Amino acid sequence: MKNAYPTWFAGFALLLTGVFVLLPSVLGFGFAFTDWSAYSKSLHWVGLDNFATIFDPSNDYIGAIEHTALFTVATTVLKTVIALALAILLTSGIRRLAYLHRGLIYLPAVLPVLVVGIVFRSILDPSTGLLNTSLELVGLGGLAQHWLTDVGLTIWAVIGVDTWRGVGYIMVILIAGVLAIPREYYEAASIDGASGRQAFIHITLPLLMPVLAVTTVLNLLYGLRVFDMVFVLTNGQYGTSTVYTIVFDNFSRGLYGVATALSTLFFVVMLVLSYFVIRVMSRSEAA
Repeated sequence: MKNAYPTWFAGFALLLTGVFVLLPSVLGFGFAFTDWSAYSKSLHWVGLDNFATIFDPSNDYIGAIEHTALFTVATTVLKTVIALALAILLTSGIRRLAYLHRGLIYLPAVLPVLVVGIVFRSILDPSTGLLNTSLELVGLGGLAQHWLTDVGLTIWAVIGVDTWRGVGYIMVILIAGVLAIPREYYEAASIDGASGRQAFIHITLPLLMPVLAVTTVLNLLYGLRVFDMVFVLTNGQYGTSTVYTIVFDNFSRGLYGVATALSTLFFVVMLVLSYFVIRVMSRSEAA
């Protein structure tokens, strides 16, 4: 009877997952091929019509997909590069108060997105915000911008805020990976006359590949389904609409079928991208 406890616990967890995750996912996949909406009580099979609507250039969906792709690529690259630099700096460069520095950099990651969004909306306000006011005080008023209302600039402002919030989380994961690398490798490289740059390229990066694969997948999945940061800062306006702000908007308007189709499409994209990223980075590690 004692040995049955793990099975019962696992079975209960699987039941909850099946009812609240797998079943809605399967039903949602089916609804993606219907004309499900708030304006009709009947449900009809429409095949690929919803997906044709998504890829119709006359709609806003293509723009939202492009914004999502830009956000995903930019935040993934920025978070990875900055977090890796900070991880190296705080494990081999800065020794004094290193834990304090790590905690301060990680702190934004634990703040609620709503709080971060409200604070940065105040900071980036074009007329009374701290950023523009500070630029004017130091004589750089020409650099002041409409950070959250300029169509060409707003998406980058959102990317910057999200990078600031998320880089500490990625840094902590990379620090764990760096600290797991045996010090003997660096000592041997130092004896052989390798520079710090050579040790980083030939020791740190190859041995960090499994960790970088994890952080890259996490960044990709987060970027592709980003909603909260964009919604709080801009409500998806001024050239910052993403896939899930459009999904939210369509559900709000009762267009359930198209919204479900778009969500299903990006769920498949996430699975495929995650698979290929892990496979490519695993090959790099093996090489």
